[in-house]
Amino acid sequence: MKPVILLIDLQNDFLHSPSLEPAAGQIVARATRLLDAARAHRVPLVHIWTTVDRRDDQRMPHWKRSDRWVCEQGTPGHETPYTLRPQAEELVVHKTFFSAFSTSELERILKPLQADTLILAGVYLHGCVRSTALDAYQRGFTVWIAEDAVGSDDPLHASISARWLARRAAQFVSVDSCIAAFTPPVCAGLKPSEEDVPRLPAALIQGKALDGGESSCLTHISPREEGKKLWRMPIANPRQISHAASAAREAGLKWRDTPMSARAEMLLRLAESLETNRDALAHRMAVEIGKPITQGRAEVTRSIALLTAVASRAAEPLEANCTRISTRRNRPLGVVAMITPWNNPVAIPLGKIAPAILYGNAVVWKPAPAGSAIALKLLELLHAVGCANGLVNLICGDRSSALALMADSSVDAVTITGSPAAGYSAQDICGRRHLPLQAELGGNNAAIVWPDSDFTKVAAEIAEAAFGFAGQRCTANRRVIVHGGIYEPFLEALQQATADIPWGDPLEPQTRIGPLISSDKCRGIGTLLERSRAASAKIWTPHKIVPTGAYLRPTIVCCDDPRQEIFQEETFGPILVVTKADDWDQALRLCNGVRQGLAAALFSNSKQLQEQFLEFAQAGILKINLATADADVEAPFGGWKSSGIGPPEHGSGNREFYTRAQAVYRPAS
Repeated sequence: MKPVILLIDLQNDFLHSPSLEPAAGQIVARATRLLDAARAHRVPLVHIWTTVDRRDDQRMPHWKRSDRWVCEQGTPGHETPYTLRPQAEELVVHKTFFSAFSTSELERILKPLQADTLILAGVYLHGCVRSTALDAYQRGFTVWIAEDAVGSDDPLHASISARWLARRAAQFVSVDSCIAAFTPPVCAGLKPSEEDVPRLPAALIQGKALDGGESSCLTHISPREEGKKLWRMPIANPRQISHAASAAREAGLKWRDTPMSARAEMLLRLAESLETNRDALAHRMAVEIGKPITQGRAEVTRSIALLTAVASRAAEPLEANCTRISTRRNRPLGVVAMITPWNNPVAIPLGKIAPAILYGNAVVWKPAPAGSAIALKLLELLHAVGCANGLVNLICGDRSSALALMADSSVDAVTITGSPAAGYSAQDICGRRHLPLQAELGGNNAAIVWPDSDFTKVAAEIAEAAFGFAGQRCTANRRVIVHGGIYEPFLEALQQATADIPWGDPLEPQTRIGPLISSDKCRGIGTLLERSRAASAKIWTPHKIVPTGAYLRPTIVCCDDPRQEIFQEETFGPILVVTKADDWDQALRLCNGVRQGLAAALFSNSKQLQEQFLEFAQAGILKINLATADADVEAPFGGWKSSGIGPPEHGSGNREFYTRAQAVYRPAS
């Protein structure tokens, strides 16, 4: 392998796009990591810049039509962030059109290097990165795209482009995988053996565990014990994914004949089984994902409540009869592809599986890699209480496995809980195939704190909601907007409340804040905090001692600039952003001023403010004098804006999503 790295259009004018996904700071940090590794290992690299000049206007025609000047030479927008600036010996190729090959200069540089592989990072994936990849492919290069170091201001278009390129011209790999490919091992003879690490099956189909054969494996590292390997997991191959979906379809056709009362009884038996296995499941969550064991037990309790709530709806009529026209929802979707995260590995899957099978559907479940061992255990419990073979099948794997499952011809609908990027990929596939989609895509949740509240008590509640389970839940309180009149005393109370929350080993009963899911996640949030500090944000970390493992100290960030990345982006970690508001209108603007809209809270006893909050807050879950974290099992759970697509989960949303509506007309009597 003779790689050359191309850093494409990582210039301020492109990076400052307000609709860029992911955030510019994340793209720059990962591209910088790739750049630094290339320099350290003397891998050739070329900086590709868009450059326009008013003295010789060579802009693209559509820029001319809109009188748009971008990346004009000599302006700050033409420059790159400091960490990506070329060194004296590094080459820069200037272009005016999409592809880096639009001039002959890049080919002239590559020829003496005898490169066979081009590694691409930069923006925009749907434009210049895509065009460069296609031209490189046409010229015979192997093309890698650093999937976590590219971005777009049109993320749905980017998801379509990624799917299209991956099937034809490029391989999408992580920055770490790119670096590993050109980094020589320190000593092959000292490579740790994998033989003593347990190996999970690649799939569980019709109750049978299937091995992945010689397929590549993902290794899960303990969040609480640095470097300890817990298990290895093969990636299900395309044949196994197709087998899982077709087996589900066959089982689902038989399942429809099972009375709904019998389906509900099975769910209640599963609830009893969870009660028996509560402590064992909580222990696994503590060990495998770092969830404090007390919170793990609470998750199992919530799962039992979810199963009971779903089963109770079996008695509801599925048809509403009128004289001439009736409506009914007694037709299941068919085979539902279910994509779930690692952070609530029991409650979120069961909150989807239970209504799916109650209403007559079959399921193929693809859990997040870190939650795969727990998922296999849950499926064992489900089979033990009488679930028909093939009705719920499981495949293990990575992002590509989820995409393959959603695209399988036997799949009739998709429900997913994940990142915004995962949501765009699901939209692409489901839109192309005309499939129903239900997506819960996280939240950058805000609480407004007003002077008429008991702000000392409020500080304690918000701290728990922000930092419990290290902030790794979608409803966590990520932002707090405080009236200026109580800003300083509230901040003091918040620091003290944060310091009072026990953190450490998740196996200890008193622990409320455990580790993050991985050291990579710690590093990513750490670099975000460095960028925030550089942008003049004030940062407090009340806990001083850091355990070994993937721990990041709970952090309070004071940021009064809503344009900053730390304010705009969901960190999914133990970070709480505090912002001052001078009046109610500003507080409401700050609350609504992010892309996501899952949950929002108001702490005030004013009936007038409560009414205005309920009227104007842009979120699917609203709370009065309660923090944003947690939700009732009977209430619909879904976000607005980029936090959700399709019907909400739970409550009435289950029937709305997992059944099809039909209007039946009859002649008047």
